[in-house]
Amino acid sequence: MAEESYPRQGHNDRQVTDTEHELLASRFSDDGVYGDPRDDEVVTPGTGLSVNIRADVAASVRGHGWYSGSTPFSVGLSGNISSQARTDWIVLRLDRSDWSVTAAAVTGTPGSGAPALTQQTGDTGVWEIPLAQARILGGASSVTVTRAEQYVGARCRPCTSATRNPRPRLGEQCFETDTGIMRIWNGQSWRLVFNESGDVVVNSTISSWGIEADTVLEQKNGAVHMRFGVFIRTGGSLTTETRMPVLIPAAYRPATRGRVAIAYITGGRIGRLQVYANNTDRKGQVWLTQYTGTIARDHSVLPGDISWVVD
Repeated sequence: MAEESYPRQGHNDRQVTDTEHELLASRFSDDGVYGDPRDDEVVTPGTGLSVNIRADVAASVRGHGWYSGSTPFSVGLSGNISSQARTDWIVLRLDRSDWSVTAAAVTGTPGSGAPALTQQTGDTGVWEIPLAQARILGGASSVTVTRAEQYVGARCRPCTSATRNPRPRLGEQCFETDTGIMRIWNGQSWRLVFNESGDVVVNSTISSWGIEADTVLEQKNGAVHMRFGVFIRTGGSLTTETRMPVLIPAAYRPATRGRVAIAYITGGRIGRLQVYANNTDRKGQVWLTQYTGTIARDHSVLPGDISWVVD
């Protein structure tokens, strides 16, 4: 068979078959219910051996739409004469014999857990997606329901940091082409999923201090990892706190709480380095705030590495 495309005038008088529609539309929308887990459950226990399907629920199965109707309806389950509990699936089923989507029960085997769902490809058979599990004890005349709706997902939308979707859906993702950052909407704000800054040198010129090795940070997936360099005292002796030759750019600073690092000082001494948060007067600065003795000319300060979260 030669290659083909549709819908178009030259293809079957612009008519699309059910098989062609499934092939075309099954990736327009992920399989699942429209909504998210914060919505009321789709399936609840019904009277006797049945479950109820909530009204006004919409879904998509392999590109075929389904609507539960304006009033609830029930799906019957078979009795369990075994002494062991049985778990059934409540599913939405696309049946290719007539291309309909309906709510149905998939009966399990007592004592064996939930049965497998059927997802057949091609132009015959059925395709099932989960809504809930129904558990029936041996000889019971009622059911318990555990919700298990599969929801339609949100795609990852390319955008810039200034053009994110102003009305995002829960779970929606975006990739900012200007920043290289991937984010996800958690219902309240866009949270960082992935980014990678590469090495960022954060040296800063401070009189009386020399730099023998660069201070370098890297932000990855919302966490900043900073490797301090080696600092040499080039000015006079001092015994008080002193600013070090480092300045952290705004995008990488701790937001509200500073961080502390240990520094090794000439003579086998230990000092305390303070990394200041963005909400302080010393935002992004690094100070040597505690140490013993005197730091004289040509003494070195070797801080340890430090990390913090920025998003």
